[in-house]
Amino acid sequence: MNQIILHCDLDCFFAAVEARDNPKYKGFPIIIGADPKRGNGRGVVSTCSYEARSFGVHSAMPISQAYRLCPQGIFLRPKYFKYRSASNQVMTILKEYSEKFQQFGIDEAYLDISETCKDFTDGKFIADNIRERIRKEIRLTISIGVAPTISLAKIASDHKKPDATTVVLPSQVCDLFKNEDITRIPGIGKKTKFSYYRKGIKTIGDIYAISLEKMELLFGKNGKWAWNVVHGNDLREINGFYEKRKSISKERTFHVDTNNITLVLQEIENLNEKIHKKLHRNNYFYKTITLKIRFEGFITYTRSKTISSLMRNANYAMKIILNLFQEFYNFNKKVRLIGIKFSNLEKNVKKKQISLLNYLNQESGVIK
Repeated sequence: MNQIILHCDLDCFFAAVEARDNPKYKGFPIIIGADPKRGNGRGVVSTCSYEARSFGVHSAMPISQAYRLCPQGIFLRPKYFKYRSASNQVMTILKEYSEKFQQFGIDEAYLDISETCKDFTDGKFIADNIRERIRKEIRLTISIGVAPTISLAKIASDHKKPDATTVVLPSQVCDLFKNEDITRIPGIGKKTKFSYYRKGIKTIGDIYAISLEKMELLFGKNGKWAWNVVHGNDLREINGFYEKRKSISKERTFHVDTNNITLVLQEIENLNEKIHKKLHRNNYFYKTITLKIRFEGFITYTRSKTISSLMRNANYAMKIILNLFQEFYNFNKKVRLIGIKFSNLEKNVKKKQISLLNYLNQESGVIK
């Protein structure tokens, strides 16, 4: 029997929680993110309501641009404690429907309900029941895709937002999604899409219309992946899907572009300490450390260092970050943003921790 997978995605989650808790906001453009400071603010939009999207506002947009597009919007700073609480309530409900459950971020989750459904009609019934419960019990809306694969369920959940259930079988992909942009396919991002566009592949329908051999010839492994996704050949299972988080990162946008190196280094140290507290709390170790620096004019650089052994040590990580930062000491530009990312994560590593005596004659948290 085919898998029956649900992808459950809360609609404009942060903004929806704010509208739920403040009825006066309903129907108005809500924009969650940095303080816009009447168009002179720093930072970006975290998320926004559908009303705000109608003005062209979207997540990751500079907050100053969002203000110019929608000055009448309701601009709010994120209240993560409220969002985590609402997310936990939603996930508790979702877990009742299957033991094969995998949360992805704060507002998405996958369920494998194959063992409780005889067909996709049953799958739709369960999805509708979930949506009704979340609407009544938590007063939020959620969109759900029902499909035989993880990837198709993800594409389906985006198809009729907000507050909808979409069922799709591989034979229906072209009819339902032929006009959808290729970025709907997991694994094709905003940067990758341009290589597809240049070769005439812009929509899911375009991929559906050509052979696997041609897709591989044009785009290599990524093209093979995209072709298999739209043809329903993604055979991954929920167990373990996205079980390992890929990275943990934090960024800081300065209120005013600065050439004060001491201030920049202090902020790097603060970010490093905060991330390591989170790494320790969730028992993550890492191999790769990335420094991100954005100068005035939005000129952005990233530099990374991968070590041979897993580690979790703030002091040693700071030394690596400072080495990465040295390249930028002589840049004659002010700094707008600084960020740090730890990736190649492993969780609950059950190996003996050794000291960095083999490395730097100090305790490290490195694991061989």
